[in-house]
Amino acid sequence: MSKYILRLKTQTHMDKKRRNILKGLAAAPLILGANSLFSNTLSETTTIKSVAKVKFSVNAFTFNEQLRSGEMNFYDMMEFAANLGLDAVDLTGYYFDTYPNIPKDKTLFQLKKKALELGLNITWTGVKNNFINPDKTARTSDIKLIKKWLTVSSKLGATIMRVFPGFKKHEGFTKDQVKEWMVEDFKECAKYAEKSGVLLGMQHHNEFLYKADEVLDILKSVDSEWFGLILDIGSVRRGNPYEEIKILAPFANYWFLKELVYVNGVPEQVNMKKIVPILKENNYKGYVSFESLTEGDPKEIVTRMYNDFNDAYGKS
Repeated sequence: MSKYILRLKTQTHMDKKRRNILKGLAAAPLILGANSLFSNTLSETTTIKSVAKVKFSVNAFTFNEQLRSGEMNFYDMMEFAANLGLDAVDLTGYYFDTYPNIPKDKTLFQLKKKALELGLNITWTGVKNNFINPDKTARTSDIKLIKKWLTVSSKLGATIMRVFPGFKKHEGFTKDQVKEWMVEDFKECAKYAEKSGVLLGMQHHNEFLYKADEVLDILKSVDSEWFGLILDIGSVRRGNPYEEIKILAPFANYWFLKELVYVNGVPEQVNMKKIVPILKENNYKGYVSFESLTEGDPKEIVTRMYNDFNDAYGKS
């Protein structure tokens, strides 16, 4: 028998076998009825709810003193994150030695490669801008800064870049006037964020926007899917912080967990058992980033917060 005839017979046999399988699948629901394995599988697939999966990062400001003094660099920070079992790192722009100018591509790609080797993501970058400033020239300069670093974020593979509302006083102007130009500035930046493929995330930071409703007012006024919220649990300091966090949580694209919250302006240790249910109620699936601001060994503080969170998450 020739090889061609043998191949033809084999192919015919396989085609017949496939047809029989398909016929069997088509007939199965008729034979087995509504309780067939096929229909059960389909039903389960269509009704399964996605389960929240939180991932973890650490923010560079945690190591502010060490990064400024040269005791640590981004690579050391990545090693710490990987050894602790975190998923990512936040690389704040002003710890690059070129800031506010952007680093060379070689620098960015080396960091990206190191993150890959350690099994980490670089999820976040951040700059320091001031959109409270009445000086339009200064704000225009900050818009240019944000646009430049959105490009840096994109090259690093970061999915979100942090910006601030601003800081300092706005003498001679009302808060509503400031909000008006702030919204316009954020809108312009959000358009560039869309082009860069990096979400622009506002960290409210207890500077100008003090209450949850003020934060949400800015988000809604900018009205862009490329402008989001970095929920900073340490920056809601008026009233009950956990109630304020609940209001902001449905809009959060990223979370900052700090060791302290402020009850009517008075600091107290964060209660992870109160934070975790808020995350779960909102089915949050993104990153939470640990940031330490208090005295002590930052590695020990972050490790403790990470363990406390995991313990609370497992028991809730």
